[in-house]
Parts: sequence; C-alpha cells; structure tokens
Amino acid sequence: MDAVRRPVVSVSVCEGVDEERFLREIYPLRKPAVLKGIPLGSCTSKWTVDYLSTTGGRQEVKVHVASVPQMDFINKNFSYRTLPFDVFVKRAAESVHTEYFISKDEKYYLRSLGVDPRKDVADIRKQFPSLAEDINIPEFFEKDQFFSSVFRISSPGLQLWTHYDVMDNLLIQITGRKRVILFSPQDAPYLYLTGDKSEVLDVDNPDLRKYPQFAKAQCYECQLDPGDVLFIPALWFHNTIAKEFGVGVNVFWKHLPVNCYDKTDTYGNKDPVAASRAMQILDRALKTLEELPDEYRDFYARRMVLRIQSKSYSNHYK
Repeated sequence: MDAVRRPVVSVSVCEGVDEERFLREIYPLRKPAVLKGIPLGSCTSKWTVDYLSTTGGRQEVKVHVASVPQMDFINKNFSYRTLPFDVFVKRAAESVHTEYFISKDEKYYLRSLGVDPRKDVADIRKQFPSLAEDINIPEFFEKDQFFSSVFRISSPGLQLWTHYDVMDNLLIQITGRKRVILFSPQDAPYLYLTGDKSEVLDVDNPDLRKYPQFAKAQCYECQLDPGDVLFIPALWFHNTIAKEFGVGVNVFWKHLPVNCYDKTDTYGNKDPVAASRAMQILDRALKTLEELPDEYRDFYARRMVLRIQSKSYSNHYK
C-alpha cells in the first residue's frame, strides 16, 4: 500500500503586528507566522526591475544558474557565475533569455554575500547601501542580536532546496509572490537529511517509494505577497518557490547567547558549538560500536537510542 501524506496545514496569518505584539503573542509559540501590514518603507513600490538595475549599480555579484527550476544543493545541479548586478537583475526577471550561460530558459538566484565571504556576513546596508535606504527592517530583536541581512533575488518559478537555519529570521517579501513550505524540527527524522538539507527536492510530488518516511512529515504552507513578512523560527525547515520574479531580504538574529554560535560562521547555518561537539562524540561512539559483533552492536545501539530519547527529547514540542 502506498503511503498517505498528512493534510497540509496553513501557516497562521497576523495583521498589524508591531514589536510588542510579536514578542508577546507570536515569538513565544516558536511557530512560523505570516505578518501583514508592517511598514517596510518605499521598497515595496520602488523596487522595479529598472529601479533595481539603475540604483544597484554594476558591481559584480556571484549568482546561481540552473537549467531546471528545482535547485539541488546536495547534488549541485547549478553552477556559480559572476555578472554585473544590473545585468543579473534583468536576466533574472526574464522567462526566456537572449543571452545565457546554459539554456534560454535557465533560472537565476542571488544570495548576497559579504565583501569577503570567509570573514564577512551579508548586510544589505554595506553591500547595497543605496537600496538599503528604501527598506525599514522590522526591529523585533535587540540591536546587538543582529547577525545578517541577506538580499535575495529569484527568477520566476525557481524552487530552493529544503533546509534549516540555526538562527531566527524574518523573510521580508518585497516584490513578487512566493510560496513557502515548512516542516517542524521534530519532523527531521522523516526528511532524509544530508547535513542541514533534505534530499527530497519535489515536496509536492515526492517519490514515496524512495522516501517512504517523508509521508509522515507534517507540511505547513503559506503564500507571501509583496509587503508580507514571514517569521521562520530557528531549526524550522523551509522550501521556497518564486511564483514570479521576486526580491526579498532575510534578516537573521542571534537569539541564543553569543558563545553558542560558531565564530567562523558567516552564513548563519553552522550548527551551534555544543551540537557540533555532541555529533563528533556520537560519531566516535558509533565507531567504537563497530568493534562488537553484529548482534551486540545492534543491542547496544538500541540502548544508546533509548538513552538519548530519555535524556534529551522534550515533551514541550509534542
């Protein structure tokens, strides 16, 4: 019998949210929420293709280019190319290209980087200062918690891989409509993870013969219209599909004590220091189990799982 997927749950929508209401009613729930009616500045009316091209200038940007709409980070079905920003914006807005790298209908995606990605975080105020003047970023966190503001531009139809981030973030949709699909951190066992990314690319029509456990994952869904803001709590998996040429800004902040985070992380996706250390210890423990015969290895591995469940699983999220 084929696996039956669980019904999709709509992400809650909240109107007229300010900092006080966000911190009092929404943030403590640790669930995604679409926030409407937040004053974002002139960006929602100004940021046309022509305005972005002119104001953003001709600085070189590194972009993802793929011949298919579904980008796969695990198997790298895309290439990195460099273009002047104004040229990139015009190409990303097109459905069919006269100039291209791979094919006439190739897809483009920009995830802005720091000046030196090995040392610097993305910050729209530094990489695109003229455009940054047009946007009012919601200050729903303390200034010293700020980590990065990532400028994102997607071709129409582009779908990004399912992944999680280790920091809370606000996805600000400025132009275009975007569909977002999310999964709870508690559904990680069903997502076939490689690092922080899911192997399941087609979340609408997954291959349940190859990924049968995926049917157990509870899917949450929302559509972002221009001017909407999506709160994505840390560790929530998310997958985005640009329904149209879209421009957005992700704002990440450190909600845990600073020393919990990897100081070398400029992307905001490295696991917390303690989590990385625990995984390394687990890997060593599993290596040690290999010294035992199969029957004993199986027995003690199950005991380890039970101990982890009893000591670390939380009832709070059930």
